[in-house]
Amino acid sequence: MLKFWKKKVAIETEGAPRPAATASEDAHPASDGSAADPAQTGLVSIELDITEEIPLEPAHPESELDVVLASEAGRPARRSWRERLSGSGFAKGLGGLFARNPKLDDDLLDELETCLITADVGVGASTEIVDALRKRVARREFADADALLAALRGRLVELLKPVENPLDVSGHKPFVVLMVGVNGAGKTTTIGKLARRFLVDKRSLMLAAGDTFRAAAVEQLQTWGQRNGVPVIAQASGADSASVIFDALQAARSRGVEVLIADTAGRLHTQSGLMDELSKVRRVLAKIDPAAPHEVLMVIDATTGQNAINQVKHFRQAIGVSGLVVTKLDGTAKGGVVFALAREFGLPIRYVGLGEGVEDLRVFDAQAFVDGLLPASLSGFGNSA
Repeated sequence: MLKFWKKKVAIETEGAPRPAATASEDAHPASDGSAADPAQTGLVSIELDITEEIPLEPAHPESELDVVLASEAGRPARRSWRERLSGSGFAKGLGGLFARNPKLDDDLLDELETCLITADVGVGASTEIVDALRKRVARREFADADALLAALRGRLVELLKPVENPLDVSGHKPFVVLMVGVNGAGKTTTIGKLARRFLVDKRSLMLAAGDTFRAAAVEQLQTWGQRNGVPVIAQASGADSASVIFDALQAARSRGVEVLIADTAGRLHTQSGLMDELSKVRRVLAKIDPAAPHEVLMVIDATTGQNAINQVKHFRQAIGVSGLVVTKLDGTAKGGVVFALAREFGLPIRYVGLGEGVEDLRVFDAQAFVDGLLPASLSGFGNSA
């Protein structure tokens, strides 16, 4: 564990004399790529290098993060995909459907289409799936409802296979992962879990607290950094987000870090001003590395249902999303939104969140996901184990 690191602290004072500029300060851009004019802001930025000792225990033991991490050492073997997903609206709906109507007829197929739509699979994907099954039923390809279930499972896996593409961070150093998403999607917590995965893979890592609009987000990320022994580049609340991430990329390059994960402020996809700031982050990073960020990972809350489609559309326009993380699939989420996202965008689904534990951020596996939602036979609907 890293116990010490150099931490850059930005102190802003009003009316203080400005120190002589260095070459690195002259090259430092503002969030829109231009040099900041202190005469306009009335603020002077003084940068100090402070060696900070990282406490082995978190400053706020009652925080949500510690609830996630505290029992990690004594945690039993992680639960299966089936155990995590069998309680979803998708699984329960289809289980009830086959229990009520195991006969192969139009009523079963009509109910199946309705069930898929209400489980957030989407009208287009649901209609496409059921129409294909209807043609096979007409050709008498299925002996019973078990055979229909097997065909349904196979079609769902086919729909998800093209987006089963794990994140590969070996192409660049540092590899910059920019995390985006709306408020409440679980973005910062996902960063902490993703950081733990990279550490297990023996990757050197740094975090950037780019969510400067919410002080709690900076503290939360710093707590993850402290518990994982990972450096966190942060400035005071309200600092320019692009500037923080720019500093972090410079630090990561100078230290030879392999992966930099940058947090950003959660924002609604309808807030055009805030969305524009994401474009500025890309432009500022390009001054150091034209290819950065190398992955724009959007975190989707599965409980938002079909609204996730609109979120992805807007974020793609603003920053160019290259991968998805779908969280909160173990709770009240219906689960079908994963299929809707796959059909609508074809974007790689890098990870899915199946619980609160660190180990519950799983690399997306199409077959395992469908197995979690649907058993191999009708008898399996009565057993979620």
